[in-house]
This record gives sequence, structure tokens and C-alpha cells, in this order.
Amino acid sequence: MNKWLPKEERKKILLLSDDLRIHSGVGVMSREIVENTAGYFNWVQVGAAINHPEAGKAVDVSDSMAREIGLKDPSVKIYPYNGYGNSRMLRQLLEVEKPDAILHFTDPRYWTWLYQIEHEIRQKIPMMFYTIWDDLPYPMYNKNFYRSDDALFCISKQTYNIVKSVLGEEASEKVIEYVPHGVDHINKFYPITDDNEEGTALLKQVEEEVLRGNEYDFLVFYNSRNIRRKMTSDVLLAYDHFLKKLTPEERERCRIVLHTTPVDENGTDLPAVLRDVVPNVKAIFSDSKVDAKVLNALYNMADVTINLASNEGFGLGTCESIMAGTPIIVKVTGGLQDQCGFKEEDGNYLDPEKHFTYEWGSNHDGRYKSHGEWAFPVFPRTRSLQGSVPTPYIFDDRVDWQEAGDALYEVYQLSREERKRRGLAGREYGLNEGMFTAEKMGDLFIQSIDKTLENWTPRERYTLVKG
Repeated sequence: MNKWLPKEERKKILLLSDDLRIHSGVGVMSREIVENTAGYFNWVQVGAAINHPEAGKAVDVSDSMAREIGLKDPSVKIYPYNGYGNSRMLRQLLEVEKPDAILHFTDPRYWTWLYQIEHEIRQKIPMMFYTIWDDLPYPMYNKNFYRSDDALFCISKQTYNIVKSVLGEEASEKVIEYVPHGVDHINKFYPITDDNEEGTALLKQVEEEVLRGNEYDFLVFYNSRNIRRKMTSDVLLAYDHFLKKLTPEERERCRIVLHTTPVDENGTDLPAVLRDVVPNVKAIFSDSKVDAKVLNALYNMADVTINLASNEGFGLGTCESIMAGTPIIVKVTGGLQDQCGFKEEDGNYLDPEKHFTYEWGSNHDGRYKSHGEWAFPVFPRTRSLQGSVPTPYIFDDRVDWQEAGDALYEVYQLSREERKRRGLAGREYGLNEGMFTAEKMGDLFIQSIDKTLENWTPRERYTLVKG
């Protein structure tokens, strides 16, 4: 259990992010942050959502959270909102709730209005940003966002280096900490063993519902949105390439489960891809929202989880897979590289302070090849410079899907027992060096927020600039 303080002694933190009750990645992680620090901080959230059904209300979820996580007297209140808010709303909330600090989460471009009044806010309370950035080159266009926060908590090692490199000398004026995402490894994502009667019963039920009685020797799991950067069609090409290495009899006992929407305007028409491009692939769609227990069963069913996204800040799905004891195939980019456990030749894991520098900011170039045995990394074959007006440049890392298919074949050739052993080694890494547990994330947030509050100096009312 994380640290606990009497309610009246706790600092109050205002969280600006997706509503912690919804299933977006930001919403899920917001809930984990709050649940694992609610004994030490009191929380108020502006809970963002599209067309929020409770917009305009104030919802106290303290009692329900106390029951769900067995915590004594948490204080958690949500102000549901359509979108990410505005300055008028925030000023009213600051007056009513009187928080000790603000923590916001997700792309800073969603919070332009917040940064427009940061000078006003930071005269009274500190602003903290739980931040991530997918790739190089160093996003100098983010510098004004970073310099307008008192603290930046970085989700990946690459992001930690990016923030410090972009800020340059100004980094010394900030609290900058490495705080990776963590998942509940006890109640949500864990290996289902034979002595777990409830878990094995659910696993059997999910297998029957998803596979409809078909037996299999090898199951590949994909858990990502059907959007362009996730490269879902490349996953299908890789799987098709893998199948061509097998006999017809072996192919019949292989399946790929896609936990995604089959058709998405931000992605593609996957049934059309299956029908016209890879007709030999027998894909199973799992396209309904499921709770963590069912999702954990899907990871436990699988022999490997795959993610070939061209940009990926962290990769929550493969982290959950590791904690469930299932190996991963990932493209080496962004936060996915943290999950591979890359090492120096002497066996030491890459350290965000020691190894990442302004001259070298990502292992997508393959400098370090040694990695944990649970991971089957695929290095980018090409990197192209993409961009938009708000984000003028960012590398788009692409793998050769045939190499990804070869990685699938490498996993296939291992025995099921060996795949499970490697998956469990990945879980041990996540519990220890990787720091991928929600409990550890909560500890790091407590330490980092305390450090911010202890070191915070209010901004002067006026700032003089040279003409």
C-alpha cells in the first residue's frame, strides 16, 4: 500500500485529463494515478469526454473508490466536462476547490488555453505536466509548453531526455522526473494459474466466446486502435508472411485476435484488407469494450502480443501483456523500447540519465541490441520526417513487415512452456527494473509532487523582457 495521511493533512491536487471512469488510455491511467495516491492526496478532476452525459454536474466518487480499492476515507471529486475545459471554468474551480497544485495529462496542444494563463496560475500554485513525446527530432516547438510548467513527469526514458534537451539550461529550474506508466499487477493484469479457479473459469469462457470452439497451437494478440499510426494492416501482412513459413496443417491451428474496431475512418477497413490482400489470414475481431478481467484473459490466451506502431509514446497494451506473463513483439520506437529491457554489453539496463543524451536520444537506430528474453524487437527499416502545422516535424518509424513476420516465426518455434517462461521473465522485469506497476507509479507520483511543492517558488506578478 502507498503512503497514507489523514484527510485533513493531505494536499489537494487538481487533475486535468480524460474522465478517470472512461476507457481511453489517458482515462485508465488517470484512474491508476488517483487510486494509488488517494491515501496521500485529495483529488479533484476536470473529467474530459466528448459529449459527456454528466457535463455540468459535480460527482463525488469517494465512497465507490473506497469500496473498490479498500482505502480508508479517500476524497475524489469529478467535474465532468465536454472537451478539455476553458479558462473561465478553471478560474471558478480554483476559487471553489482551492487546490494546492494542478496536474495535467496528454498532448499540450489540448491545453493551449491553460498555457495562456499559466503566469496567472503559477503566482498561486504550481503547474505539473505528466508528459510524453513519441519520437525525435527534438520538438523545439514544445519548449514554451515545457518552460511554462514547474514540474514535468516523463512517461518514457526517451521523453525524459527530450524534455531536458529541449529545455537546455532551463531544465535546472524545473522538477523533471522519470515516472513510467504502471498497471495493477495484482487484481487486473497477472498470469492466470491452474490454482485460480475463478480466473481459469473466465479464461475458458473467453476462449470459447472468442475462438468458438476452434483449437489452436499459436495465438497472436493485437490490442490497439485501428488508426493509421498503429499500422494494423502491416500487422496483418506480417502475420500472413509468418503463415507462409508453415505447412497447411500448421496454419489451420494458428489464429490472430484483433481487439480493435474493424472499420475506423481514422484507420482503414480491415475486413477489406483481409478479403483482398491477405485472404489466407483467419482473423478474429474482438471489438466490444471489455473490463480488465476479460482483457487479462485475452492476454493469457495469447502466445504473443504484437505492436508495430510507427509512433508510440508508451504502448499500454504491450505493458499489460508483459504483466500478464505474455511475450511481446514490438517496433523499437518511443516508450516501447523501455519494455524491451535493452542493456549494455555488461548487462546493465539503459538508464535515462547515463545513456540518453542530446546526441543520442532513441534506440530506434539499433545502437543497443541486447534485450530481455520476453521481447522480440523489430528495428525500423526506414524513418521519414512527417509533420503538421501544430507539430511541424516528427520521425515516423516504419518496420519491414517481413521482418516482423520472421519475429512471429521465431516465437512460434519456441515451445509453449518456453514462451510462458519468457513471458514470466518479462513480468519480473516489469515488477522490478521496469517499474511498470501502478503501486510503483503511485510512489513516484507522491515523491515527485512532494518534491515539486517543497521546491516551488511562486512566479512574480510581472516578468520583464528585453525589447
